[in-house]
Amino acid sequence: MYPALKKMYGDDKEGLAKDLIDNSEFYNTNPNFLPFITSIHLAMAENGMSYEEIRGIKMALMGPLAGIGDSLSQFCIAPLFSTIFASMAMEGVAIAPLLFLLCENLVLLSIKLVMGGYGRKLGTEMIDKLSEKMGVISDAAGMIGVTVIAGLAATFVKMKVNITFAAGAVTEGVKSSTVDIQAMLDKVAPSLLPILYTCLMYYLIKKKGVTTYWLVLITVVIGVALSTLKILA
Repeated sequence: MYPALKKMYGDDKEGLAKDLIDNSEFYNTNPNFLPFITSIHLAMAENGMSYEEIRGIKMALMGPLAGIGDSLSQFCIAPLFSTIFASMAMEGVAIAPLLFLLCENLVLLSIKLVMGGYGRKLGTEMIDKLSEKMGVISDAAGMIGVTVIAGLAATFVKMKVNITFAAGAVTEGVKSSTVDIQAMLDKVAPSLLPILYTCLMYYLIKKKGVTTYWLVLITVVIGVALSTLKILA
């Protein structure tokens, strides 16, 4: 983004600095579809849209394009070329591994170029046609983005309480019942712990300014410590 933003702002160093600070945030999507997002971003920025409106569009596109791009590159293109050139290698074609790398990267580069051009065209048309309703669109996109992130938090953040205890006194011939804390939490509020932990990470980033590197370290330390103490499974 830096070369494009530098060209856009020219001698306006304050505006460039502010935009660079706004863009210095964690963003995770498929690299092959990223040019589509950055092109829309730049088209909106060139037309004077605020970064809050741009962020809403970016967040809405992040999750869906990550899923589409990962599926296309890892489960379609890579297996296809692997099968073709692995067969050639088994037949004694020594250059097959190089051909695999060449073909796969050419296809992925083509996808990046096409996505960049299409994102630029779509971003310009979207602004020309929908400039009056951009605020509403941005709010809706933001809601979609939050929904996707919440779904990912509940699905992919794994936290399970490993604490159980016996309830009731043990008498001869009668076994005491076991209380499973995790089972109780699942009945009351499934995925409560992952959501709470995600909220904690958001609080540390947004309110305390903690970097993502520290969050990774904190997560590792907490996970190892609680697992060692048999609190989390």
